[in-house]
Amino acid sequence: MPAGHGLRSRTRDLFARPFRKKGYIPLTTYLRTYKIGDYVDVKVNGAVHKGMPHKFYHGRTGRVWNVTKRAIGVEINKQVNGRIIRKRIHVRVEHVQPSRCTEEFRLRKGKNDQLKAEAKARGEVISTKRQPEGPKPGFMVEGTTLETVTPIPYDVVNDLKGGY
Repeated sequence: MPAGHGLRSRTRDLFARPFRKKGYIPLTTYLRTYKIGDYVDVKVNGAVHKGMPHKFYHGRTGRVWNVTKRAIGVEINKQVNGRIIRKRIHVRVEHVQPSRCTEEFRLRKGKNDQLKAEAKARGEVISTKRQPEGPKPGFMVEGTTLETVTPIPYDVVNDLKGGY
């Protein structure tokens, strides 16, 4: 029989619950608060069939644009042929989790604000821009002796006789 092209085709492993994570869904999934503008990762929970997004959106990161009673409106970019379309989908809270994509940025921003405040107290102006890591500094190797290695000539006749 030919392969099907249904809504959930080829999702046997994609939507399967992880090892030792089957059973009840933790309450934190439902008690978490999402605000408009938050970044969320769409991660389909195969145990909940309601409000399940299409398999294309599984593993994608989007931005919250709407919050309803049980679902969240997520805006996700989708490439269609040569253009990128901003798709707006509603997904139940079981299928989303807060994204960590802006975590490093927020930490760096806080650290930079602290560095700027310290520099201002000292009366200096500092740059908080990230600089590329330059090449490693060179060094001289000392305390070594030179050893000249010469190859031993290969003798075919002696080698065939089994001696040497």
